[in-house]
Amino acid sequence: MSTRLDEAMREAGFESQSAFARASGVPQPTINRILKGVGKNGPEAATVKKLAETCNVSFTWLNEGIGPKHRSPHSDRQENVSDGSVGEISAASVPGSFRRVIAHDQDDGESIPIRRVKLRLSAGITGFNAEPIGDEGRPITFRRDWFIKRGYAPEKLIALDVKGESMETTMSDGDTVVINTADMTPKDGQIFAINFDGEPVIKRMVKDYGRWFLVSDNLDQKRYPRQECTGAPCIVIGKIVLLQRENL
Repeated sequence: MSTRLDEAMREAGFESQSAFARASGVPQPTINRILKGVGKNGPEAATVKKLAETCNVSFTWLNEGIGPKHRSPHSDRQENVSDGSVGEISAASVPGSFRRVIAHDQDDGESIPIRRVKLRLSAGITGFNAEPIGDEGRPITFRRDWFIKRGYAPEKLIALDVKGESMETTMSDGDTVVINTADMTPKDGQIFAINFDGEPVIKRMVKDYGRWFLVSDNLDQKRYPRQECTGAPCIVIGKIVLLQRENL
């Protein structure tokens, strides 16, 4: 199992045992023992289940080295961690290119919703007021390990509806973006939410000859010309880290 776990961790992008421990909820010393092959009986089934889910690999592959390595898109696996057995719910009627939709359970302690808001801004003032809005049946919710793996603080993320066509075709009117308000450092070529003279705008930040500009992705540059981002009229709110499309 040590070899399989090491392989799964590397493919999932975990470069350290501590990061993997935070994402999986399995103590780092336990992960270290598994990787070193210490112990006669091996880890408990519940521990293997957490490790497999975090790496998105099959429980039976990780535990026994048999069967397909990755989870099958044709079925959902249910682990009975009390005795280590694995049952399988058939989903043969679902096309292989689809995943089953799982309803959000707001009482699930592992699921964390991202606030959907409207921004109230003032020209030249750092900071903002976020007014909650209804989710319109489209909650944006992720499991706790999603935040941990990416280093996001849930309370620093907000969801905002896109207005207008300035960022076509990257994003359209009615789409929803998630903003990481903890990341306010401009990055060349990246998309940010900006307080531009008291108005919330979503633009790509471009550095040109040492100066920052707000650039629209819309090819109609006459209608959406780039604007310089300097001083009090242009204040970064946060970096766009996720896009939810309304129309594909």
